[in-house]
Amino acid sequence: MQYRTLGRTGVQVSTLALGAMNFGAIGRTTQEEATALVDTALEAGVNLIDTADMYSRGESEEMVGKAIAGRREDIVLATKAAMPMSEDKPNHRGTSRRWLTQALDDSLRRLGVDHVDLYQIHRWDPETSDEETLSALTDLQRAGKIRYFGSSTFPAHRMVQAQWASRSSGLARYVTEQPSYSILQRGIEADVLPVAEEYGLGVLAWSPLASGWLTGAVRRGREVATNRSAFMPDRFDMSLPYNRARLDAVERLAEVADEAGLTLIQLALGFVTAHRAVTSALIGPRTAEHLASQLAAAETVLSPDVLDEIDKIVPPGTDLAAHEKFNTPPALLDASLRRRR
Repeated sequence: MQYRTLGRTGVQVSTLALGAMNFGAIGRTTQEEATALVDTALEAGVNLIDTADMYSRGESEEMVGKAIAGRREDIVLATKAAMPMSEDKPNHRGTSRRWLTQALDDSLRRLGVDHVDLYQIHRWDPETSDEETLSALTDLQRAGKIRYFGSSTFPAHRMVQAQWASRSSGLARYVTEQPSYSILQRGIEADVLPVAEEYGLGVLAWSPLASGWLTGAVRRGREVATNRSAFMPDRFDMSLPYNRARLDAVERLAEVADEAGLTLIQLALGFVTAHRAVTSALIGPRTAEHLASQLAAAETVLSPDVLDEIDKIVPPGTDLAAHEKFNTPPALLDASLRRRR
């Protein structure tokens, strides 16, 4: 396993990090299976585990907490907040001081710890000012409940705005960003990753295998039968033009991987960790077999020739399904935000 410094924190983290979204109902992973995944990952040198309060409505955090009991000091523990945690309680979401204070206490209880190393804002909240959120996070940090805090899936301009707000208000700042990044989703190379470099942010890339597209399970002439395809069928509907474009790219990428003596998974993870702005790629295994195939990429270093071939297939800065990144500015989704009243 390789290790890199998390932004400018001085904390060393593994280049492959364990994402726990599949722990619990989402991935139908039991506690026994989750603990085995954590055991194997730690034995392989993974030292960063990432979860979120909304993953299976807290079940993932509970399972992570049980799995790491007795070895907390060996783990860089990260979780997230901001996504809705109740259908009928409007204040059980967002990034207000009121909610973040409660949400963090809830997460600490579920995880069975007295602090987390990295607390991340899961999505930018347009209803709450940066100063409100950063002030709350700064106070939680000073209280010792979090060591650092970061953002997740923020558009580049919001990352810059948050850094400015921290500086102008004398508040602690985000030290990481967690964006969606893979060979098939390269749009952040144009803005998010350069901003992260400019401000010295650690980057934890989620979905480096593009929701299963880059695992080898999605190939031409083969029926798609993955966990994701069962509850996200549109992502694998080959009648849609962008999915056909992805399939064409995957077939060409598989050829590049074969010629390089790599699996498609190794190619995909090696690509993400090759970017100089990326700290770690978040893998989200659901089974022991998934984890083994992903850990096989721990030492993968792609040659310039292989990276050049990837660039020919999916040009730098290109998204093949931009709508799946969940960072679309609100004004592009709500017409009222584009028009004078």
